[in-house]
Amino acid sequence: MNRALGMWILAALAVGSVTGCATKNYVRNQTAPLVEHTGQLEDKTAANGRAIQDTDQRAQSGIQQAQTAAEAATQNAQNAAKAAGDAESAANDAVHRADSLDSVVKGLDSYKQIADVTVTFGFDKAVLTQDDKDSLDSFASQLSSAKSYILEVTGGTDSTGPAQYNYDLSQRRADAVVQYLASKYNIPARRFYLIGIGKDNEVASNDTAEGRKKNRRVQVQLLSNMSSNGQTQPASAGSGN
Repeated sequence: MNRALGMWILAALAVGSVTGCATKNYVRNQTAPLVEHTGQLEDKTAANGRAIQDTDQRAQSGIQQAQTAAEAATQNAQNAAKAAGDAESAANDAVHRADSLDSVVKGLDSYKQIADVTVTFGFDKAVLTQDDKDSLDSFASQLSSAKSYILEVTGGTDSTGPAQYNYDLSQRRADAVVQYLASKYNIPARRFYLIGIGKDNEVASNDTAEGRKKNRRVQVQLLSNMSSNGQTQPASAGSGN
């Protein structure tokens, strides 16, 4: 009896063990595809995320490039408009500069030139050299005997560079001469008529280095009121380098 019962229990355990293994294998077989599919979905989700991020980055880069190009185009348009405005102003200035000093002096019919001096400058320079100062000193020695005079100071440049820059440069050159004469010889400002004519009135050809050097100049003319001084013979004060 006891032996039979023991054999039955062993048989039951064996069946239970087989059943348990079968159940585990079934569950494993059923869930494995689900786990694999879930992993595939995660991989696809991660790949889609990376693709979206990459697309967004490229879109942002494209937008930035488009904005940069648009800003550059706007700036170029503004620069072109400014350049056109500057060119028009320079052209108008050229007309006024060429006529203004001439009309002022011509309006003073009784003034005649009695002396002149010319000093030249290095390329893109507006600083007087010692030779320039010596020439101006020699010229200024005549001022003490002149009565009711004016000094016509005309600055010029060669043809190199933009017109507006040359106007400014020629004005700086004329200013340098005026400042030297006014400070050293105590000449009042009312005696000066100065103008920067840029490259508008060349005195030599700009096709040669020597010609361009002659155009980088300031000419000073001593104009005296002949009705106050009586008849005075015109004289030359020499020229600079």
